Amino acid sequence: MSRRVLVIKASPREKGNSSVLANRVMDGAGEVGATTESVSLHRLDIRPCRGCDTCRATHACVIKDDMQGLYPKLLAAEAIVLASPIYWFTFSGGMKTFIDRWYALWNIAKEPFKDKPVGIVLSYGDTDPYTSGCINAIHTFESIFRFLEAPIAGWVYGSAMEIGDVQKNPALLDSARSLGRQLGTA
Repeated sequence: MSRRVLVIKASPREKGNSSVLANRVMDGAGEVGATTESVSLHRLDIRPCRGCDTCRATHACVIKDDMQGLYPKLLAAEAIVLASPIYWFTFSGGMKTFIDRWYALWNIAKEPFKDKPVGIVLSYGDTDPYTSGCINAIHTFESIFRFLEAPIAGWVYGSAMEIGDVQKNPALLDSARSLGRQLGTA
């Protein structure tokens, strides 16, 4: 039995390194029969959470933007992949804004991520996950998904200094494909 895998790309570059890795995850999931869908956050109008807490009372987010269309996709997905470049020592601002808006989903649906496997894909322009800040993103994702009770099924991260550098790293590309196969199989 295969899964519905939702891949969220937070790079503003369609062919950026984290996007290439995310595509490889999708390839792997497709190889085992999973249904995949990719969403590029930079193409969407997702505004910051206002902290109004209206969602707690109404079970709906009052912000009418493209996030409204993503809530059903997040709920329907049986596995989620979050892919981001490391910008200023953590994941991109687009990813942060997207995740902040999960607050409404958490108030709309009971335990929307509980037991839903998650894959994390990160690329950074340094030689080390510590000096690049990738480690900050890793710790943040660990905290988020521990709270949401969603297992992190796997991590794919590595150095890619220039656009396209990830293509020169077959081991990293293979890791991404392997993660996809893992997430695509129930």
